Amino acid sequence: MLIFGDAKYLYLLLLIPVFLIGYGVLRYLRAKKVRKFGDPALVEQLMPSRSRSKGWVRMAIFCLAFGLFVIGLARPRTGARLAERKTRGAEIIVALDVSNSMLAKDYSPNRLERAKLSIARLTDKLQDDRIGLVIFAGTSFVQLPVTTDYVSAKMFLGSIDTGSIPVQGTAIGDAIRLSIKSFSAQSEKSRVIVVISDGENHEDDAVSAAKDAAEMGIKVYTIGVGSPEGQPIPMNGELMKDRDGNIVVTKLNEQMLRDIARAGGGAYIRAGGEEFGLNPIIQDIRRMEDEEFGSVVFEEYDEQYMYFFGAALLLFVIEMLIGERKPRRRLFQV
Repeated sequence: MLIFGDAKYLYLLLLIPVFLIGYGVLRYLRAKKVRKFGDPALVEQLMPSRSRSKGWVRMAIFCLAFGLFVIGLARPRTGARLAERKTRGAEIIVALDVSNSMLAKDYSPNRLERAKLSIARLTDKLQDDRIGLVIFAGTSFVQLPVTTDYVSAKMFLGSIDTGSIPVQGTAIGDAIRLSIKSFSAQSEKSRVIVVISDGENHEDDAVSAAKDAAEMGIKVYTIGVGSPEGQPIPMNGELMKDRDGNIVVTKLNEQMLRDIARAGGGAYIRAGGEEFGLNPIIQDIRRMEDEEFGSVVFEEYDEQYMYFFGAALLLFVIEMLIGERKPRRRLFQV
């Protein structure tokens, strides 16, 4: 099976139909000009050596050569095999609040989408670090186990919404405990939990969970999402209301998030507009002692692009050698 190293170049194959259509239009316009001079049959008799088919043959060979050249640019590879790779870095579990309160529009377009965008930017800054994703509301779920596959991390991140957890609420403590269990067996030192939430914890003792994490050598950072004055929660085109018909306003509980970060040996950061508070956390992680991780990856592909380039070059030469005239002699004459 062929695997392409630079598959974006394959879009150039869309030019082949353009070449064929353009050549067909050019021949049509040429024939139209010939008809202006007189009877096409008489004109053909005046040019007995001109070949009608060789033009299309040349164009077909050119398109085939161009297609092979484009495939070569895309770097086709075969023969991948499994190999063990050693990397050094930290393990980061991001615990993201997906409760309905994250739909408030303190940020554009809302708290949750802004947090997801910032996590995606976080993965762009990682090198050999591992990242995992836990989502929580009234309960918690491992959305992505720790991995260095940042592309997959962004794909999983994009599918998250407030319906990802069916039980509503905000159980930060449960999310921290699940995050503790989600670290790999190889990780012992450089382990970090980043809780992104508005801090409205209604379900459990999050401070106690953060203390447990700190005792295991895991730092717990918190990022506060929202505003102290609060915002209503849009739901299905309307604003969420309580049982008495009053509009629900969700406020940022900074004190709760500070207590969690203090108990977890980390720091509390209020989310900003541009970098959302992740940059200081990344700087702290960089100061930690990197751990060595072993992982099994696909590598050592056999590059095949040179064969496609060689075939394309040969066809380009053949295309240039083919003229527009009929051959003067036939191979077999009676």
